[in-house]
Amino acid sequence: MDRLVNTVRPYAWGSTTAIPELLGTAPTGEPQAEMWMGAHPGAPSRTERGPLHELIDADPVRELGERTVERFGPHLPFLFKILAAAAPLSLQVHPDLDQARAGFAAEEAAGIPIDAPHRTYKDANHKPELICALTPFEGFCGFRAPADAADLIAALGVDSLKPYVDLLHAHPEEAALREVLTALLTADPEEMAHTVAEATAAADRLGGAHAPYARLAHHYPSDPGVVAAMLLHHVRLKPGEALYLGAGVPHAYLDGLGVEIMANSDNVLRCGLTPKHVDVPELLEVVRFDPADPAVLRPEASPSGEEVYETPTDEFRLSRFVRAEGAAPNDLTAPTPQILLAVAGRPTAGDLPLAPGESVFVPAGERIQLTGAGTVFRATVAA
Repeated sequence: MDRLVNTVRPYAWGSTTAIPELLGTAPTGEPQAEMWMGAHPGAPSRTERGPLHELIDADPVRELGERTVERFGPHLPFLFKILAAAAPLSLQVHPDLDQARAGFAAEEAAGIPIDAPHRTYKDANHKPELICALTPFEGFCGFRAPADAADLIAALGVDSLKPYVDLLHAHPEEAALREVLTALLTADPEEMAHTVAEATAAADRLGGAHAPYARLAHHYPSDPGVVAAMLLHHVRLKPGEALYLGAGVPHAYLDGLGVEIMANSDNVLRCGLTPKHVDVPELLEVVRFDPADPAVLRPEASPSGEEVYETPTDEFRLSRFVRAEGAAPNDLTAPTPQILLAVAGRPTAGDLPLAPGESVFVPAGERIQLTGAGTVFRATVAA
């Protein structure tokens, strides 16, 4: 078992205080957006034995277990994070596995450098993900019914938005959403900037259900993603609630602190709320235009006290233990690799005490007990 030393990524949308408060450290004044736990080459965790990805590369079966290597190859199949948003993240979707493999192969064949700003696929993997709120957490996820989106947009009273309202009423649901999103992303930039300005003024005036979209516009005052976000559900998570995001589901996080787990991929197709490249044709191939309620999850408790967030994804499994003082130990020995993260109290993993924000990597098969009072998240691979 290895205590992890993790990298905090300073993305501009990050909170300056949330991660320092969790870790009990002084803020630096700079945004601290994500703390990565895992073996992703972009920011691998470090241990006393060396960088985690190098340990796994040297002996994948010992670290990951034979079954994990057989299923996913000689790499840790998930990436675990603490995410702290103080401003909107980009409106985005992720491809499914077939789309990622095909898109990556096509861009490799075309000779597009992996770090090119117009590169879409950074790897050949999909990126299902799960965000679990540690504080009240806010975002946008999944398409509303077109009629509901039409009502929200129509209430702004902006003349240049009326054609989109008409489209949402005039077509079957999937066709309506596709046509409106396409029209928004391909509109004349100057005309769209004017439309977003008018929509922002109206949203500020109306408040209520329109207030979250006004907040988006103040960060991205001419971005079509502000109007595109009105096609989506506005979601508020309470601490302990989670949101599962499968392939093709448009989403954007707005504010809050949470733990996030995902398949080990960096494939993101952006729809808006970003200065980065938006590949509209490829995006429209990946987005699933299915109106549906967001998949808000609450943990399911087992007799052992483990509370599991059930998802259909094999690459990861997230659970938590909320332990009281004097509680019996939890045996966490498993044939899969694990990362344990404390977020409250002073629990002990094996013989390592954990303060909030501290984490450990447990190789497959290593005997491990969890003791002491506190809350611990467990990231591992689905059985």
